[in-house]
Formats: sequence, structure tokens, C-alpha cells
Amino acid sequence: MCVAALYDIHGNLPALEAVLQDVRQADVDQIVVGGDVVPGPMPRETLRRLLDLKLPTHFIYGNGELAILAQMAAARTGSVNYWGTTSGARPPESIVEVYRWTAAKLEPEFEPVLARWPKTLKLEIDGLGQVVFCHSTPRNETEVFTRLTAEDRLVPIFEGLHTPVVVSGHTHMQFDRMIGKTRVLNAGSVGMPFWRVRRALALTWT
Repeated sequence: MCVAALYDIHGNLPALEAVLQDVRQADVDQIVVGGDVVPGPMPRETLRRLLDLKLPTHFIYGNGELAILAQMAAARTGSVNYWGTTSGARPPESIVEVYRWTAAKLEPEFEPVLARWPKTLKLEIDGLGQVVFCHSTPRNETEVFTRLTAEDRLVPIFEGLHTPVVVSGHTHMQFDRMIGKTRVLNAGSVGMPFWRVRRALALTWT
């Protein structure tokens, strides 16, 4: 089985189309969409493209989806619970405006779709065993770590999972490293990569 992990698309439909071309050429069997499909410039079109894929496609949520759901709920309650932040503090106004705009573009059609996405996903992949997919870490969708983060800070997060491989995203920077006995892969970002390469951001295994 070959699985592609597409993370942090951020409403960038042209970048998604480029990566999907790579996915087709790789003869992928399944796709995992690892959160932060939104916000971004083409949220409705990007979500519809992913939901209409012919391949089996799994979704998990990121902090972006939580922030957009909070804005959708605010339209009914009059107040915003900033689910997508670790502190619950109000984000900068420029970011809030992006959240509001994205929520207005998506509701009401896509609100129940986003609300159904789970926090993590487990798949059994030939050659790797059980793989856990999460947006940032399995316990939190906003924690930040990179290939340079000290291992002793990360081992407590991953050692209790009892899984050989974890795939994450959130930082928009690809890496492949060991944390204790767990191999942790960051899938990078389809729509907003910190590196210049956009098309080599679909991780596949056989």
C-alpha cells in the first residue's frame, strides 16, 4: 500500500493541484490530509477538490480548522472561543480577519464537514506497521517542534504511543528524525512551505 500525506494546504488550490499530479504519478492508494486545509485564499474550492478525490482520503483537523469552526460558532453565539490557540488568547486582528473571511466563505455547507474530522488517525502501512498521523503532536494541534528541538523535551510526548512512526506537520518544514524509538516525519506544507519546493511535499510509503 502506498499512502500520501498532504499537510498545511492553506487554501492554495494551484499548489494542491501540482501535488496531486505527483500523487497520481506515484500510484498512491490512499491519501491522508493532515489539517490546515484552511484558512487560505481559495478555501471552498480547495475543500471541494479534496472531498471529490476518487482515492480513499482521510482527514484530520489542524489549528486552522478549529479557528474557523470557532468563528462559525461565533456567528450564532456572539463570542469566539479561540480553540486554535494554546493559550486561548485572542490572535492578532489581521489573523482574526482572515479567520472571519474564511468562515464566511465556508459556512454553512462545510461546517459539519470540518466538525467531523478527528484529531489523530492510525493506519497500518506495509513495511512500517502502525502509523499515527497528527497535525502537530498527538496531544496538541499547536505544539511547535523542529528537527533541532532537544530530544529530551520530546520523548515524553511520543514514548507512550507504542507506534514506530508518527507523521506530523504544522511548522511547514519537512524533516525525518528519531525521537526515542519513534521515527517522526514532518510532511512539510503543500500551500505555504518555508522552503522553495512545493511539489515534493507528498510523503509516500510502499
